[in-house]
Amino acid sequence: MEFPFRVAVPVPLFLAPMAGVSEAPFRLLCRRFGADVVVSEFLSSEGLRRGSERTLRMAAFDAEERPIGIQIFGSEPAAMAEAAALVTDVFAPDYVDINFGCPVKKVVKRNGGSGCLKDLDLVQGIIRAVAAATRLPVTVKIRSGWDESHRDPVGIALRCQEAGARALTLHARTRTEMFSGAARWEEIASVVEALEIPVIGNGDVTTAADVVRMRRETGCAGVMIARGSFGNPWIFRDARALLDGRPVPLAPTAEERFRTALEHARLTLAVEGDTPKTAMEFRKHLGWYARGLPGAAALRERLHRVATLAEVEQIFSHYLTSGEVLAPA
Repeated sequence: MEFPFRVAVPVPLFLAPMAGVSEAPFRLLCRRFGADVVVSEFLSSEGLRRGSERTLRMAAFDAEERPIGIQIFGSEPAAMAEAAALVTDVFAPDYVDINFGCPVKKVVKRNGGSGCLKDLDLVQGIIRAVAAATRLPVTVKIRSGWDESHRDPVGIALRCQEAGARALTLHARTRTEMFSGAARWEEIASVVEALEIPVIGNGDVTTAADVVRMRRETGCAGVMIARGSFGNPWIFRDARALLDGRPVPLAPTAEERFRTALEHARLTLAVEGDTPKTAMEFRKHLGWYARGLPGAAALRERLHRVATLAEVEQIFSHYLTSGEVLAPA
């Protein structure tokens, strides 16, 4: 079962679209560590069609990131079509993805994201409108339903396929579950069996071993990694090794973690500018890179106060030479 865009491996690994995380610097870093496909943060159709400077900046990507999808969300078919046409003409990604999975309240209150799953006629109308507005392949990301009473991943997926989706990602939870409980991978397997288009599995993939297990248990055509990538772009490298039957490389040392964190930070500063706001927004990534290290709690607490990249470098250098967390000036 072939994907509607070029991938170099039989079972591609996807970096999930995540607000405030799947920004261009992290996408680029994950591609370098083995992600086969990346997806933009989810972008408002209204922001795109109205020419929002911030939204348009979030849609930009480097050629090295390809293959890349730009994901859009909204609840008006005409607006979604206009946004898809703009994305196609201005940015020319490898495909356009429609977000029917975001559970965030401010999105679903306008019937965007997983809010659309309460009206499958609307879901189909959006897919058809977007497909008619772009020459690019159109894919979708869904959840298993709005809530338990509407839980019907196979039915939803079939409606998406019928409307023209060329590939589908299933996060096997309902919207009301948010990220609680366990994703029902058996639902991914059922959707794989029912559909003729490629199905990408998503949900509770936090280790490289999870990737292999999801592939084995569901037969999915690809695996999408979300929270498992936080501070851990090596998950793509390790998962590819397991899928290829090779030994998993050694876990990154503290020095390797810090070197990668600094590379990530420099990429971010190049895009966003070296400002206190940039440093403040990047702190979450620094905390993730520190997870699992000796004294990680104190290190994270210190990193969450930084205001400049130079300060981060000092903290990392002191930790590597002394094994201790640098006290605030």
